[in-house]
Amino acid sequence: MPSEKSGVLYNELLKKGFNKELCKEIAYRYMNTDYTATRMLGYLYRVSSLSEEMLIDEMLAILDDCERFRKKHEMESAQAAINKVYNNRLD
Repeated sequence: MPSEKSGVLYNELLKKGFNKELCKEIAYRYMNTDYTATRMLGYLYRVSSLSEEMLIDEMLAILDDCERFRKKHEMESAQAAINKVYNNRLD
């Protein structure tokens, strides 16, 4: 379920003059969490002249960052489990 920020993002994209279907895809399919929508809103507020290519490029960069962050936490959890095994010697 999309976050409240996704609705705000959708409206901001429409105000910038982007196609309604593109706005819907970006806001409700890809930027559907508060974190991703807020990052994209920050980008929209900083950039005055924006093309579709730039918008999509930024969306992909945000999604890539989120995936990298998720993998980092996954690896940290796995490392913590390994350290626990090493420290407790499988007791």
